[in-house]
Amino acid sequence: MINSNVGAKYGYELLWLLLLTGVLMGTYTTTAARIGVVGGATPCTLVADRLGRPAAAIISINLCLICAAFQFSNNLAVAAAADTLGIARLFGNPQDVTEHTKSLINSAVLLLFNLAIITLTFTLRHVYRALERIMKVMVAVILICFLVNLFIVRPNLPAVLKGLIPHVPEGISLGLPSRSEAGIADPMLLVASLLGTTFSVAAAFYQGNLVREKGWTIREYNRSIGDSIGGVTVLTGVSAIIMITSGTVLRGQQANDISVVATQLRPLLGATAHVLFCVGLFAVAMNPFVINAMIGGSILADGIGKPARLSDPWSRRLTVLVLLIGMAVAMIVLHTPVKKVDAIIFGQALTVVGNPLMAAAILWLANQKDIMGDRRNSIVLNLLGGLGLLVVVLMAMRVLFLLALRLS
Repeated sequence: MINSNVGAKYGYELLWLLLLTGVLMGTYTTTAARIGVVGGATPCTLVADRLGRPAAAIISINLCLICAAFQFSNNLAVAAAADTLGIARLFGNPQDVTEHTKSLINSAVLLLFNLAIITLTFTLRHVYRALERIMKVMVAVILICFLVNLFIVRPNLPAVLKGLIPHVPEGISLGLPSRSEAGIADPMLLVASLLGTTFSVAAAFYQGNLVREKGWTIREYNRSIGDSIGGVTVLTGVSAIIMITSGTVLRGQQANDISVVATQLRPLLGATAHVLFCVGLFAVAMNPFVINAMIGGSILADGIGKPARLSDPWSRRLTVLVLLIGMAVAMIVLHTPVKKVDAIIFGQALTVVGNPLMAAAILWLANQKDIMGDRRNSIVLNLLGGLGLLVVVLMAMRVLFLLALRLS
């Protein structure tokens, strides 16, 4: 949704930023994986051993709140897909259904959806193994559809290549958010949400837990790096394909409605694009819906000193807590006049607020000789890591300033 909005508004002009965030995400993801396999423990455990349990708890609570913000966006994506598919038709003529009734129907959809996920969480014996298989299939289907569609729409290749050259597009102000008669405006809010989605330091931090979940040790050092790079490459590649597609099909349109965003797949899918896009949105939302909540739950368990494997009881209980928080916030938004797409963008932007603490923790651990030995961060990795830390600090300051304006 966010990449489609970026493409519709700026065309190919922010491809360079997407590529940069992919490089920064790859740097932090591989670094966290190296910490996990070389340090022989999760990042939170390593922090607790050196700085005390309270420090690890603060980091885990911070990451859990980031996951809750993501979860709120994921819930709204499910509600948006359900709304656009016309679930309200089951209760009568959609034209006769009031907005309040639609909100109640969407809330009921979220309640049932979350109950199904909670049931799944407590019934699957090997949670990660099952979810990983489902995730791979979903990503493969999405990638193939958008990739074939990209060849059909035939983007302007010289313009795409020009988009890889760093520059500031028209309409983006580097100044702080401001208040006017029309309301509070932040021309970089969409950019912040793009960073929050693609350069997720919280997800990178969890890579240190994930290698422990898989039982990898120093013997899998190279494999852990390759696995991390592969994941980030797919993420960045899919994002670029979607951005280029929307930049070709939707350029100049207001993409704040699901039906508009779905039209970018019309060259491939024709009249079925609308329905299939919404079904795909359900699937894409479900993927991080489960994984994201489990990341928040297991990290929180890890930070407070409880067993933190995805299948451990404490991880599952705290996963339910993240699910319930995300559902509750989304339900509140559904009963306000805020557009779902705008709320999704704002929710993703909020995730950058807690990133600086995560980034600092990863860099600090990666440079500890007693943890990493001769595999400590190189100068190049520290420079890229430092750039990533600067980016997330600046974006967090912008979002905090925007929140202060909204609440004042």
